[in-house]
Amino acid sequence: MKALVIAVDGYASCGKSTLARDLAQTLDYRYIDSGAMYRAVTYRMLQLGLPLTESPELDQLLQTLDLKFIKSEGVNQLIINGMLLGTELRTKAVNAAVSPVSTLPSVRRAMVVLQRSYADGTGLTMDGRDIGTYVFPQADLKIFVTARPEIRAIRRQAELIALGDSTWTLDEILQNQAQRDRIDSNRDFAPLKRAEDAVDLDNSDLSREEQLAWALKWVEERGGV
Repeated sequence: MKALVIAVDGYASCGKSTLARDLAQTLDYRYIDSGAMYRAVTYRMLQLGLPLTESPELDQLLQTLDLKFIKSEGVNQLIINGMLLGTELRTKAVNAAVSPVSTLPSVRRAMVVLQRSYADGTGLTMDGRDIGTYVFPQADLKIFVTARPEIRAIRRQAELIALGDSTWTLDEILQNQAQRDRIDSNRDFAPLKRAEDAVDLDNSDLSREEQLAWALKWVEERGGV
């Protein structure tokens, strides 16, 4: 048995974070939500009134960025410059801006350095859009998750409602989803794409327990359990 680096990639709201968290909990691995990292940078840029482009101010922000994940009561929480962030990362403003911010090379370079530092040999699951292709191209297991657009929208709406935001309609979520997919898949720096050696998971009709069981079989196949 060995400690694996597991990369879980896919489109927005396809369930990749749920799968990565469940794998980490089951295997007692560290879990990193790379999307939350980009959301945190986006939140700070909006908070500071910075343009969503490369700028000296953005360089300064990234140089002074103190971003940490802490585990509290079994839940990963993100702290940026001493500030605990939760629902702030899921506002409409952040949702609208996170994909453009994620295309900025300076942001991606800074986040990738942090992301790679988490692989310390003790077992890691990380979800995102370029984890298996750019962050950890030599990951032991790469899973590419998909789901039908309407399923993804329903899941995102339920997630937002659980966070206390019931202002999003399904049509708005579908439009935001399509825009994010388009931006993520066509950015110049580390675009969203399936790694050639990834295994595919369409979880449209799977329960949380079923997709975890499916993934654990692949972990076993790679010598992880």
